[in-house]
Amino acid sequence: MSEDATGDLASRIAERTLAKRGANYAAEVRRLLDAALVVIQERGTASRPRVSDIVSAAGLSNEAFYRHFSSKDALVAALLEDGTERLRTYVGHQMSKEPSPEAKVRRWVEGVLAQAVGRTADSTRAVSWNAGGLGEESMQGPLSANGPMASLLWEPFTELGSADPEFDAQLAAHATLGMLADYLWRRVEPSPEDIDHIYEFCLRTVSPRA
Repeated sequence: MSEDATGDLASRIAERTLAKRGANYAAEVRRLLDAALVVIQERGTASRPRVSDIVSAAGLSNEAFYRHFSSKDALVAALLEDGTERLRTYVGHQMSKEPSPEAKVRRWVEGVLAQAVGRTADSTRAVSWNAGGLGEESMQGPLSANGPMASLLWEPFTELGSADPEFDAQLAAHATLGMLADYLWRRVEPSPEDIDHIYEFCLRTVSPRA
């Protein structure tokens, strides 16, 4: 067997090993994220879990935890990012069912503010509190979703004639997510009138083309 053939075989085996290890590591991260969410939901805003609580719930070791996350804060940040992506995917799917840009914006507002209702509110509040709280000192939990959620408004705002859809979408997202943080912190659910008001505000943020 030539050296080239031996080298190719070694490379293929190494690639298969890395691929398998990558799949195992991805499964570990998913277990840690899911376990952290469960533990955080159970504790609410009464107490923050320790790393040992999370790895125990995940059925993993401290070694596995620190293989992927430098600290518990890093895990909570990843949990926020994961939650934002899930919300973005869900709201985007709901918006795709609507034919008009106005209806798409309405679906967007309803999807965002639904995070302040029922058990979803409890979960969102707990994760955000673990990320630093929802008071005036720090509202980075909900607001960290600003960019990803704003991107969903680019298309409908363009259809509505926005001169700068990205800027207008950022403005609407910042205001709406700020209100979401307020509802969560005050433990108040948005009323239908509130939703109407915020929806109408979002439409008014569209800057007309010259």
